[in-house]
Parts: sequence; structure tokens; C-alpha cells
Amino acid sequence: MSHNARPAVLELIGNTPMVRVSRFDTGLCTLFLKLESQNPGGSIKDRIGLAMIDAAERDGRLVPGGTIVEATAGNTGLGLALVGRAKGYRVVLVVPDKMSTEKVLHLKAMGAEVHITRSDVGKGHPEYYQDVAARLAAGIPDAFFADQFNNPANPLAHECSTAPEIWAQTQHDLDAIVVGVGSAGTLTGLTRFFKRVQPDLEMVLADPVGSVMAEYSRSGLIGQAGSWAVEGIGEDFIPSIADLSSVRHAYSISDEESFDHARQLLRAEGIPGGSSTGTLLAAALRYCREQTVPKRVVSFVCDTGTRYLSKVYNDQWMKDQGLLQYKHYDDLRDLIARRFEDGRVISVGPDDTLLTAFQRMRLADVSQLPVLEDGKRLIGVIDESDILLGMQEDPSHFSSTVASAMSRTLQTLPPSASLAQLQAELDRGLVAIIADASGFHGLITRVDLLNHLRRSLV
Repeated sequence: MSHNARPAVLELIGNTPMVRVSRFDTGLCTLFLKLESQNPGGSIKDRIGLAMIDAAERDGRLVPGGTIVEATAGNTGLGLALVGRAKGYRVVLVVPDKMSTEKVLHLKAMGAEVHITRSDVGKGHPEYYQDVAARLAAGIPDAFFADQFNNPANPLAHECSTAPEIWAQTQHDLDAIVVGVGSAGTLTGLTRFFKRVQPDLEMVLADPVGSVMAEYSRSGLIGQAGSWAVEGIGEDFIPSIADLSSVRHAYSISDEESFDHARQLLRAEGIPGGSSTGTLLAAALRYCREQTVPKRVVSFVCDTGTRYLSKVYNDQWMKDQGLLQYKHYDDLRDLIARRFEDGRVISVGPDDTLLTAFQRMRLADVSQLPVLEDGKRLIGVIDESDILLGMQEDPSHFSSTVASAMSRTLQTLPPSASLAQLQAELDRGLVAIIADASGFHGLITRVDLLNHLRRSLV
């Protein structure tokens, strides 16, 4: 096998399919989605990963045996890792800590070195992810800092590949493109191409609430940045490569709307997309429904939803983040992560083995389980310490029944108890069991209380 040949996987980047949205109300408009999720690395960022590395090789900034360094929200890192590792380079990436677990695991699986830093600090802070990456690059011999936010190969990739593909796929008949801004490479590259071939085309900006980009495009003012859960788009500064000259409409989309639209897209059209795809879809639908004449509109499935299974498509995570609506009682039942009445309690029966209990704890990432008789009546609680007791001396105890190890003396709190009473119960080192005359409602842990207190600050 020749190691000098261009890796075959790189030929799969680009030429992604486009589909028409058929199961959403698009008003008078026809809405198409370009499936960038079909790139081999799963996102639109494969294009710029290839373009930036190829350009750096041509001009000598990246030499054989060199190291690629980048600050990334995940997808650019995956594109760089896909291309860089295929070509034999070391890849070092800095990602903010709000990135999905799937992205981080994917990066590590491809052999990238991942440094996780804070997502709650802005540009100029020593732990800001871009600043951390720049410092790392400065200290590594033969390092190439990809610097997508300032790299001209970023918008050029979209000007030379994404835009011409869209123009051809729409048969040179297109009125608007809905796009988000992370590094601004997509927007800028598309703007440059369409100014030449279709100057009247409208760019529509989809921006998370909290980002400064939408307001800047409308007024030229940089407002106070907030925070948002959507990954990959939205900024607290204006990227140097950003060209907003063709933006005619800008929509600020909340996290709730973004995540909901991503989930709707999968249910309605069978297309799994990430949180940024939800932002773009929500903005595209708003734009389409506002039009008074028919228009042909394109937006993107920016990346695959399979790397957000632990977030966008995880009801528990969505609930913990306050992004999923559920019944409120205005009592302690609102703090229960897995309520019995919702059918979401993870439990064991008294006749299950300790191994079964342990495996369910690991699967649900919890440290304790209620023990339910016939799946209904609470008769005990079992936690990690109950299972661990005796295991070191005799691992065969895993085959013992839950009934032989569970705690049967149960201290319960009614839903009407106060937060102070809940705190006192948790301070005793126990999980709080919420139950009353109507039956068992669920367990509350310290993490559940912390989630409640965090949400109350928003």
C-alpha cells in the first residue's frame, strides 16, 4: 500500500445531496435542505478542513511530520482530524466544555489530542478556547494553527465548492439562502459567489439568542453577548472574515426553538440534524412563511444528529436544561429527574440480581435505584454501597438478589416539603424519596437539586 497516495476518503468530501422539505408549512416558498451531514466526517466543516490543510501544505506552513492545532466547536476539529490524520499529521484540538460527548469521543477515536476548556468565558480571557489554541500552537515545533476565524481558505472552500453545488442543484433558480455564522466562512464564501452569478439573492441569517451576530447585521452595533446551548453557530465577536453585505433578514432563534426544530425535522422528514440545523430550520420557516410571493430557498443540515444523541435527542438532558416542556406541580415533584408517573423511573425488582442493578445504574448513570414490587409499589432502595458490600471478598455476590442487599427502612418526603427539608435529607448523605398517600413519585439527588437551582438563575 502506498502512503504517498491521496487518501480516498478525501474524494468523498462535497457534492452532498439536496432534498426538498415536504412536511413543514413553508408558505408560498419552496424550501430545500443541503445535506452536509453526508460528508464523510458528518458535517459541512469537512470542506474547510480539507481546504485549510491543502492550502497550508502548498505554501509551506504545514510540513511533513507537522502538527495541526485548532480551536473548534467540534465539527471543524472533526474535519481537520479526518483530513489531517488521513495524511499522517498530529492533530491537537481545543474545544469548549459545552460540546457533546459524541463529538469529543469521535475526535479521540480518530487519534486527535483534545484539550477541553471553559465555554463561559469570552475572547481575551486566558481560558478562552481560541486563546488556548494559539498558545499551544506557539509552543509546538512545526505547528500549523489552522485559525478558521481568520484563515482565507475557509470562505474560499465554500466559494469554490458549496456555492457552485447549490447553484447547479437549484438549476440556477434561487432567491435566498438561510445560513448561520460560526467562523463566518460559509456566509462569506456563499456571498462572494452569488454576488457574481445572482446579485439579487438574499442571505438570511439564523442566529442563536445570546449571539451578537443578528443585531450587528441589523444595526451595525455589537450588543452584549449572552449564552446559548446551540453548538457551532453564534458568536460573541464579529469574525474578521465575515461578509454580511448580502444579509437582508436576520432572525434570533431561542435554544428551545432550535432544539425543538431539530427534533421535528427527524420526526417529520426522517433527517437527523444537530442543534444548529434546528436554528437554521426555524429561521428558514419563519422567512418562508413571511413571504408574499413564491421564492426558492436553500438552507443546510449542517451536521449529523447522531453526534447529539446525548443532548438534542436525550429527553433527560433536555429536561435538565429546561429545554423540554413537562407538567409542573410547583412542589418537589418538579425536581425529580425521572418521575414515576411519566414512566421514566429506572428501577429494579426484589428478585433481580445485584448484577442487574449494577448494570442499570451504569446505563442510566445513577448511583441508586428504587426497588419496586410488581413495578409499582416502593419496597426499598439500593445504591452502589449496598452492591459493593462484600464484593471484594466474593464477586459471586453479584448473583445475589436485590432483596438481600437493599435498604428497607425508608425515610420519605411528601411533595409539599420545603427545599430546606429536602436539603436536610440530602445533607444526611441520602437520596430523597418523594412519596405520599398517592404513592411513590421518584427520587431526588444532589445533582437534581443543583439542576433546579441552576435553572432558577436563568
